[in-house]
Amino acid sequence: MDWRDIAAPTLDGILVGRVGGDGPPVLLLHGGPSLPYDYLAPLAEELADGYTVAWYQQRSLTPSVRTGPFSVEQHIIDLTAILDALGWERAWLVGHSWGGHLAVATAVARPDRVLGVMAVDPLGAVGDGGAEEFGATLVGRISPEFRVRAEEADRRSEAEDGTDEDALEALRLVWPAYFSDPANVPAMPPMALSLEGHLGTWESLIEGLPALERSLSSITAPTAFVHGSDSPMPLTASTDTAALIPGAQVDIVSGAGHFVWYERPGAVRRSLDQLTAS
Repeated sequence: MDWRDIAAPTLDGILVGRVGGDGPPVLLLHGGPSLPYDYLAPLAEELADGYTVAWYQQRSLTPSVRTGPFSVEQHIIDLTAILDALGWERAWLVGHSWGGHLAVATAVARPDRVLGVMAVDPLGAVGDGGAEEFGATLVGRISPEFRVRAEEADRRSEAEDGTDEDALEALRLVWPAYFSDPANVPAMPPMALSLEGHLGTWESLIEGLPALERSLSSITAPTAFVHGSDSPMPLTASTDTAALIPGAQVDIVSGAGHFVWYERPGAVRRSLDQLTAS
């Protein structure tokens, strides 16, 4: 795919991304929060044959603006800035993990900019969104030695003097646990992480969960959830959220973990085709 660079100005810097393909407009939203957007490359390629796909680096990591505020509200403002830069009045939002949560939150806050929502193995919007069970399942799937090291790295990252590298070390140790078959997983792609952006966004997300849950019934855009049957993210993160959104559907992908498109190529595309045709 011939990807073209895009840049969207904000009040405090530039958001950078790519766009390519041909067809209905789709905006991909990466997870994390504050992971590099390039891990979505295989999914972007999968969707770009039949859709015009844009994807961008959310604030906190280069090449986009690195400074905050790191709040859900600011991320929604940034998302609309990307749509404006693309000249898109509305788009289908396809978000993974935290990006799926952001897509749902945007459908509540800015329904005028949303054609529809597809949340791929997302953090939910009911209760704690499945966060506690997700974390416990991840560490429960790795060896006792790696579990101790991952928990130590997590504690260091949450300390006052925690570093981005502490958080990345924890991610490397639990990487196999994201997949259906932890013994046979792809190598972790090059990763960076902004601890400041992650913790700031996470704090805002948790604070806003009760209000978001109460607002789910206001979503009128077509909405679907795609969830890996073997994901560490609990299925209830999708099903409980979908149950409060009128007409929302849940597609469970057998033999897939958290990164659905890695283990079941084409599954997200099929669900998106069904959603856009509905």
